[in-house]
Amino acid sequence: MIITTTSGRSFDTQKDLTAPERHVLQKLFAWQDMADSVEQFREKKEEALKKGWNNSGPIRASVALELIVKHMENKVVDRLEKKA
Repeated sequence: MIITTTSGRSFDTQKDLTAPERHVLQKLFAWQDMADSVEQFREKKEEALKKGWNNSGPIRASVALELIVKHMENKVVDRLEKKA
């Protein structure tokens, strides 16, 4: 999957993320649409990184994952502002 951030950077999740990072990203896609606040989204991100892939332990987020997550946070903010 190719993800292009609002800043125009593109990431190929197959090449730019590890398998555990892709697993975290899958969880965050759901939370991007369900989170009641950016804080809740951030909490879910931290929880997913701590648990790891199938509870295998902590995952250290790469720069690519951090930039993608920041993009997702912005989408959460946009969604919540439209909802208000």
